[in-house]
Amino acid sequence: MESSKQYQISYIFFCILFLPNLFFAQTPTPEISQPDIAKTEANLIHLSDLIEVDVIGSTEFDWRGTLNAEGFLEGVDFVDNPIYALCRDEKAVAAEVAKGYSKLLRNPQVEVRILDRSKRPAAILYGAIKTPQRFQLKRPIALNELIVVSGGFTDKVSGEIQIFRQQSLNCFQAIIETEKPAEKFVTTSQANGSNYINIKISDLLTGKKESNPNILDGDIITVLEAQPIYIIGGVSNPKQISSRSQITLTRAIDSAGGLLKNADAKKITIFRREGSETKIIEADLDKIKARQTDDITLQAFDIVEVTQTGREKRRFPPVLKVIDTTEKNTEKLPLRVID
Repeated sequence: MESSKQYQISYIFFCILFLPNLFFAQTPTPEISQPDIAKTEANLIHLSDLIEVDVIGSTEFDWRGTLNAEGFLEGVDFVDNPIYALCRDEKAVAAEVAKGYSKLLRNPQVEVRILDRSKRPAAILYGAIKTPQRFQLKRPIALNELIVVSGGFTDKVSGEIQIFRQQSLNCFQAIIETEKPAEKFVTTSQANGSNYINIKISDLLTGKKESNPNILDGDIITVLEAQPIYIIGGVSNPKQISSRSQITLTRAIDSAGGLLKNADAKKITIFRREGSETKIIEADLDKIKARQTDDITLQAFDIVEVTQTGREKRRFPPVLKVIDTTEKNTEKLPLRVID
C-alpha cells in the first residue's frame, strides 16, 4: 500500500512538473486515441496466445491451441480451408469457424476466446534509465508512465529515446491500416515491416502527444546515453562526464571537483579525435578565467588532462577503459507486470 502511494505521488509530480501540456494544451482530437489503439490491439489474437474454439452444444468440434507460424489456427479439423486468426478479433474468427463448420453442422453457434495472453513478448526499457526492466503489459500504458515506474533518467541521458517495434510481435499495423489514426511518429522503416520510433526527450517533457506513444508487446525502448568526455590528472575527482549538451572546459573541470593544489592551471591538454588522427589542444585556465582567451567547448570523446606539478606533460593520449553501462543481456532484467 505504501509503495502504491509513493508511485502515485511520483507520477503526479512528474506530470505536473514536466508534462503541463498534457493537461492544458489545446490539441486536435484524433480519429482514435492512443489508449484506444493499445486496448484494441491487446484484444486481438497474437501469435503466442492460447485460443479456445467452443461450439455451443457440442464437445466433438471444440478446439484449444495456438497459431502456427503463418498465423492460422493450428490443427482445427473439419474445415476445408485453414482459419487465419492472427491480429483478428474473437468474433471475426468465430464467424469464420462457424462458416467452415456449417457444412457439417446445422447453424453452428461458435465462440472463440483468448484464454492466455501471458506468453506475449515483454516490452523492454533500458539504457540511461535508473531501473532497466522488462514489462508484461496487461493494460495500455504510455512511454512516460514506464519511465516513471522505472525511476526516471540517469545523468548519462543524451536527450533521445529510440523504440524498436517489430511488426511480427504485435498487431499495431493491423489497427492503423484499418482505423488510420491521426498520431504519427518519426520512424525509420525496415524491410521486414519493423521500424524505429525516434523521440526527443525535450518533446516528451513538453507534452507533445506524438512523443508519448503507447507501448506495445515486444517494444524495445532504449534511452540513449550521451557520449563520454574524460577529465583526468590534477582534479579532485577524475571522472567520465556526459556530452549531452555543450559543455565548456571550465564547467567540465568544476564538475570534476576543481583543481588539486599541485595542479598547473596553465598547462591543460585536450586530446580530441579527428577521424583516425588525434588533435592536441593546449589551454590555460587562468587566461580563460581572466577572459583573455575564449573558453573551449568540449566534444564527445575529448580527454582533458590537467598537468600536475613535478610530472611531465603527456605527449600522447592515454588509453582509457570505456565504461559501458548498456545492459547486454535483456533476458536477465527483472520482469514487472503492468495491470
